[in-house]
Amino acid sequence: MLDWSDSKEVTMRSEHENRVVLGMTAVVASERMSHLMGQVERIARSNASVLITGESGSGKEMIARAVHHYSLRSSKPWVDLSCAALPDQLLESELFGHEKGAFSGAEAAKPGLFELAHQGTIFLDEVAELEPRMQVKLLRVLDGVPYYRLGGVKKVSVDVRVVAATNQNLERAVGSGRFRGDLYHRLSQVTVSVPPLRARREDIGPLAEYFLAQHDPGMTLSAGALARLESHPWPGNIRELRNTVVHAAVLADGRELGAGDLRFRTMSPERVSPVEPEANLDVMERRMIFEALSKVGGHQQRAAEQLGISRRTLSRKLKLYQTESSREHVGVA
Repeated sequence: MLDWSDSKEVTMRSEHENRVVLGMTAVVASERMSHLMGQVERIARSNASVLITGESGSGKEMIARAVHHYSLRSSKPWVDLSCAALPDQLLESELFGHEKGAFSGAEAAKPGLFELAHQGTIFLDEVAELEPRMQVKLLRVLDGVPYYRLGGVKKVSVDVRVVAATNQNLERAVGSGRFRGDLYHRLSQVTVSVPPLRARREDIGPLAEYFLAQHDPGMTLSAGALARLESHPWPGNIRELRNTVVHAAVLADGRELGAGDLRFRTMSPERVSPVEPEANLDVMERRMIFEALSKVGGHQQRAAEQLGISRRTLSRKLKLYQTESSREHVGVA
């Protein structure tokens, strides 16, 4: 399995493989993830655009870093950006740069991330959050069309490999008109799907041991704790596992984590079966969102922070639920 933590070397007690990729450690234990990493190495040797899909916290960024690490561009720049991290008005300047005086506060010229990534790789996380105007401009750059910095008069040409990631169903977004079909096809020349943690349970133990050793190399994990970790559905994937292990280690009385030391902040193992069909995952996601909102009195920013998603993503989800509810009330299938 994959972890985006730092590259500190630790001694593991289970049979698995550790790989350091761009300063981050990937812990690969399951056959499924070992096979996926082999695919990534082959994909990396091409120059195709790569779209990485998977649930939040499942390790998409590590896969993106591996694509660059194993590519012929590995000695060139690696640049990454979350498309949901910046307001729309700043995102264009961040990606494509601006000239001095292009807008209020632009006191000096600034190259964009595409320029900084020239001959290397740019990673666009949460790419589904791009607004329509930005989708058009990104498509042109992907097609090799030179572009202007904001306020610029000279076109910029770049040679950049684009790797994008999303936890959304982009085909569904294309069907609903939220995402351009031509951009989707351009980004997904190769698609890599990262399985959720509950679908690769052999990774849970080695990952838990790794997080525990990072926190305190002298602590151990009991058989009971390991069994409980392996039975949990992990809707928050690796991020949730890491938080659970660290939280337990901080509060534990002894040097061994027992099953009773573990506290699951999302859902109990009994409420979700180990392998969920997509429909049930949608129900689970909706339940988690409303539970988080309830805990913070409806404050969307705080709920988004607890869920590990952007405020924009949460708002979009709530609008989608409202639309679905309206359709149910008028009898629309």
